[in-house]
Amino acid sequence: MIDQEQFRSETRTWLEDNCPKGMRNLTFHWEDAHQVYNSEDAEAWRAKMAEKGWIAPTWPTAYGGGGLSREQAMILNQEMGRIKATPASSGMGLSMIGPTLLEFGTEEQKQRHLPSICDGTIGWCQGYSEPGAGSDLAALQTKAVIQGDQFIINGQKIWTSGAQYADWMFALVRTNPDAPKHDGISFVLLDMHQQGITVKPIKLISGSSPFCETFLDNAVAQRADLIGELNKGWTIGKRLLQYERSGIGGLSGGGKKSAKKNNPMADIAKHYLGESSGKIADSSARSKVLSHSMNERAFQLTTRRVVQENQEGKTPGAATSIFKLVGSTLAKNSAELKSELMGSSGLGWQGEDAFASAELTATRAWLNSRAVTIYGGTNEVQMNIISKRVLGLPD
Repeated sequence: MIDQEQFRSETRTWLEDNCPKGMRNLTFHWEDAHQVYNSEDAEAWRAKMAEKGWIAPTWPTAYGGGGLSREQAMILNQEMGRIKATPASSGMGLSMIGPTLLEFGTEEQKQRHLPSICDGTIGWCQGYSEPGAGSDLAALQTKAVIQGDQFIINGQKIWTSGAQYADWMFALVRTNPDAPKHDGISFVLLDMHQQGITVKPIKLISGSSPFCETFLDNAVAQRADLIGELNKGWTIGKRLLQYERSGIGGLSGGGKKSAKKNNPMADIAKHYLGESSGKIADSSARSKVLSHSMNERAFQLTTRRVVQENQEGKTPGAATSIFKLVGSTLAKNSAELKSELMGSSGLGWQGEDAFASAELTATRAWLNSRAVTIYGGTNEVQMNIISKRVLGLPD
């Protein structure tokens, strides 16, 4: 069996030889991922990583994964971080529906859907929230009626991130309208490339359109793509949310070592507010940067410890809400502090003659950051879950 140091050496050499320059040193918001992955370098990188099974490095080789141990996957992450390599693929296939299928899918469903996630050829979106069912997701009304070997689906989903680019959707639908609201819900998969599905992107205050309205008018899902039992989809839907919150909260990358030796926030403060003897000149700003940096570092160390202590390598249950709550709040605070340190330069919306590109990006990041405490479950929902499911407090 290959030892870790040999694996690290071989991995480092392979990455140096195969990762295109165009897929290194990239900085982008997840909303722009579709553009980043739409290039010749991205396609070549995806093909090479898929051949190694390293798009989904810990998944079984039978489905196109790499079959790596957790320790080997950590080494791969660290070596990719060393050369600042962008992951060859990303999205809800890897972070949400893939792990859910590994846990709840039949062998036939795994064989049919997981390989296209492992090679990055199929994109997924999430059909959960509805205009009248957001934080109270179990109030969803999108209806699915069985006709032979198919579900005929009618209703509307909203905030379907990336639906305009997705090939497939995983969705919660109501299959028994007479059951209590947490019952009578089923978890299905459906092809987005069919008549009866209309997608309308929603333009946000930040200027981007990552979220969409999705209308389902006699859309079809196959009975073979029912995950789990009929009318028992709520349990599966909740488990998928734990995978989502694990990713947002940083647990999916908790084994990475921080490659940053400097403090980007401190560098921003020094640039805009000046420095004295190597320190941020403004004492108030210095205190804010120090406090934020300590909180970020403590969060990184905590996620790393949780991952290392998790011997089974499984995503935790309700405790993922802690990481989602803290991680999203830190992300929002980070964007807010960055704009604050920039002063009036951090308020630019347009005009590259008046604002630097990084300043315009910071403004949009600040506006985008408001959403991170909402999607994947609002902070208020996470606090309710923590109080009930983690701390065991009464309703």
